[in-house]
Amino acid sequence: MRRIALGVAGGLAAVAALRALRGAPGAQRLERTNFRGHTVSLAGGPALAVAASATAALGAASAPAAAAALCAGLGAGGVGFYDDVVGSRPEQKSAKGFRGHLGALREGRITSGLVKIAGMGAAGLLASALLDSDGRGGAGSAGGASGRRQRPGRDGRGGSGATLVGRGGAGAGSAVAGRRGGSVAGSGTRGRRRPGSAAGRVGDVLLGAGVIAGTANLVNLLDLRPGRALKAGLIIGAPLLPGAAGGLVAGPAGAAGALLREDLGEQIMLGDAGANALGALLGVALAARTGPVGRAALLAGIAGLTAASEKVSFTKVIEATPGLRELDALGRRSG
Repeated sequence: MRRIALGVAGGLAAVAALRALRGAPGAQRLERTNFRGHTVSLAGGPALAVAASATAALGAASAPAAAAALCAGLGAGGVGFYDDVVGSRPEQKSAKGFRGHLGALREGRITSGLVKIAGMGAAGLLASALLDSDGRGGAGSAGGASGRRQRPGRDGRGGSGATLVGRGGAGAGSAVAGRRGGSVAGSGTRGRRRPGSAAGRVGDVLLGAGVIAGTANLVNLLDLRPGRALKAGLIIGAPLLPGAAGGLVAGPAGAAGALLREDLGEQIMLGDAGANALGALLGVALAARTGPVGRAALLAGIAGLTAASEKVSFTKVIEATPGLRELDALGRRSG
């Protein structure tokens, strides 16, 4: 029920933010021409970034996880918005893709895209470090998404019949998990354990940062047609909703769903601000529910898709693949 409320809150916040941005002085400066020559507003990006980040923080199980969501969502959204605005200038348009931005740097030019890449990396690193500082990884405890501690019963035992540490018994692990978000089954961390060494923890943080920043970039790479990035975000987020990290996803999913109609109708576009923010928040949820092995596997997949995007057009692949083609076009204006 709480996650449904978060989804509704995310949707309402996104609609309210979009309305405010459209009515703000200078809103016409956010107008752009899309791939079909239609005039659309970039206001959808910051509206999504703010609404999704705020409601992800509300759904987090702990203060560090909430801070991680705000850092990732607003950080990625902020540098994405900078690229949306500054990157449209003529002198910025020559550098395309990661290689293009690095090539410009070798020539002594700092592009808006390079600022965005560095900013997303920094936001991802800080968000991952915040998750690491939280024993639960932001994913909640056995008591549910809220991460509440189990209340002791009258005899000093856990309210659910689990005994406390020092009394022995098979139920001790459950009580500890409720207090510390440990790695026992049902604790909400899916077997995640803190690495024992400082080097191991640093490695885990770096992997988490890669997942967060990489997911932000990947969702942005899909934002080439109306509704595509929002659909991808909803598809990625849907399996996470029932799990321990679902509280981090519910609000952003609601915000994405609320803006989908306007995106498909070519009234707004997400731009880098919206796509990066949505992807970064999904990355936080993915990092919060996985340990080093899971993060490494996710990062390998993200890196592979990102590398492929330099050689292969995702749009051509989608249009040539039955099922994906129809899903991609669903709800979109024709002509």
